[in-house]
Amino acid sequence: MSKLKNNWMVIGIYIIFIVLLITTLYPIMWVFGTSLNPGNTLLVSQMFPDHPTIAHYVELLKNTDFGLWYKNTIKIAISNALISTTLVAMTAYAFSRFRFKGRQQGLITLLILQMFPGFLSVMALFVLLLQTKLLDTHLGLILIYAGGSISMGTWVMKGHFDTIPKSLEEAAYIDGASNKDAFFKIILPLSLPAITFVALNSFITPFMDFILPQIVLRSSEKMTLAQGLYNMVANETNSSFTLFAAGAVLVALPITILYMYFQKYLIHGVAAGADKG
Repeated sequence: MSKLKNNWMVIGIYIIFIVLLITTLYPIMWVFGTSLNPGNTLLVSQMFPDHPTIAHYVELLKNTDFGLWYKNTIKIAISNALISTTLVAMTAYAFSRFRFKGRQQGLITLLILQMFPGFLSVMALFVLLLQTKLLDTHLGLILIYAGGSISMGTWVMKGHFDTIPKSLEEAAYIDGASNKDAFFKIILPLSLPAITFVALNSFITPFMDFILPQIVLRSSEKMTLAQGLYNMVANETNSSFTLFAAGAVLVALPITILYMYFQKYLIHGVAAGADKG
């Protein structure tokens, strides 16, 4: 009876995974099929057109500012990944290895900050950027992303740092190493999965976010991919859905490759970060 119950449980789990896979892949396939549709409408009778074409990809690259949007997004993404990972690593190391007044309250504060959506602070961020003359600049947007990544990333990386034996650092201290040496030569090399997780999430954020760039960036030459693609379908007179679909495919492709390539590091980073709190 117990064996039969376990078999049904396994079957149920597989059914759930299959349903999730179908619901995930189905819209992706429709977007890809739409990008190959010869027309310019989103309403098609079948997933893949009878006469597919890559003309929309050619038009997107030649007749739009897609390359400029991509360049802006890559610039913001790389800068955000570097700054966010550095800030998160230093913050997590301090919370993991040092004991100071307000440490527990600081961790709880970071945990609470994760519960509030980022767009709740949009007006405050707008005023702050306006006063510091960082409105309509990539730097202003990068600083917002970097600051927002600290709350979640610190808990993930701190959990990973907690799994590294302190005896390794103590042995280095005996040999004359400083906290800086221990951090860069011992902790960071052993924390590649957690660092990869934080860096990749920080890199992908500018590709996915629309609200903050729309508020911070006002000039057309500074727009990101999300803004540029949105403008293609924003109103009735500019409804290039097939171009939008082609752009969506080109945006998703490198992100998918990155996730697949760093998959093992991501899994290890999340698992290690969940071991200790």
